Amino acid sequence: MDDTTRPPTRALIVVDVQPTFCEGGALAVDGGNAVAHAVADYAAAHRGRYALVATTQDWHVDPGTHFSDTPDYVDTWPPHAVVGTPEAELHPALADLRPDVSVRKGEYAAAYSGFEGVDADGRPLADLLRDAGVTDVDVVGIAESHCVRATTLDALTAGLRARVLTDLTVPVTPEQGAAAREAMAAAGAELVDSRTL
Repeated sequence: MDDTTRPPTRALIVVDVQPTFCEGGALAVDGGNAVAHAVADYAAAHRGRYALVATTQDWHVDPGTHFSDTPDYVDTWPPHAVVGTPEAELHPALADLRPDVSVRKGEYAAAYSGFEGVDADGRPLADLLRDAGVTDVDVVGIAESHCVRATTLDALTAGLRARVLTDLTVPVTPEQGAAAREAMAAAGAELVDSRTL
């Protein structure tokens, strides 16, 4: 069987579903908690669709100018996802997710894409996916306009086929979400509602 007839090997990438980005967190996105629960429910119901489930986390120790007391919310942000705080951990809704791969990003610099993350052994996400034979990814999580967008674009750059499950993500603002969807689609991502799969 050649590569054109071999079925895809698909991974689910759960991007930054952490309390810091949900209501009550340091950098909250409206709808974050609802997305966390929806992602957990989807993953539990459809785990069999995926060869691998990966989580990414913002994981900041001292990311330099990424943090600011007077943030512009473009390049600088209030402190968030600080290592050692509950807000940096995966959202409690994901307690039963049992990911196959977990990467963390941004200890000492800004990092938006999950492909900037590494696992506990220092292996980058792209290598982990490649070693598992992954050809296709479904991307979900928070926030659509920032880290979901960056992760999706990097997946495409890495040669993976990418879908964004639009009902399992939420943007910082509707306008930023629309711009992110336009950018992801223009780069070749497929935008789909998980309920239609």
